[in-house]
Amino acid sequence: MEQRGSDKHGPRLDDQQKHETEGMVRGGGSTHAEEWKEPEAMPGPGEESSKSYPPGHEPGTPSGITQEGVDIRSDLAKWLSDAHWPAGHDDLVRHADSAGAPDRVVDMVRSLPDRQYRNVADVAKALGLGVEKRRW
Repeated sequence: MEQRGSDKHGPRLDDQQKHETEGMVRGGGSTHAEEWKEPEAMPGPGEESSKSYPPGHEPGTPSGITQEGVDIRSDLAKWLSDAHWPAGHDDLVRHADSAGAPDRVVDMVRSLPDRQYRNVADVAKALGLGVEKRRW
């Protein structure tokens, strides 16, 4: 009589693995091993999220900066972070142009006062985007 199972482990482990993969094999649902992959339900149309945040305190928004400021700083960082710092106004405009930055970013860089900038945060501060308040 032929023995079912694996030569590398015993029948108990074979049964456990079979149980864990049964949902995948049947295609009817997830397995215990894949519980972590199940997405959380999103609010439906007309439903509000169970979490609400005061303006300016949405997740990912540091204290002292608005969500719009975070988005703009992110765009600036995307296009300017690899510039050679410190950099002057003209250097940053040239860098943004040569990197193919969107017009919105290039226009912001062109609007900067003519001086030296240490980093993207210094550029954001000069544009009035707010400064992250750190708690020490």
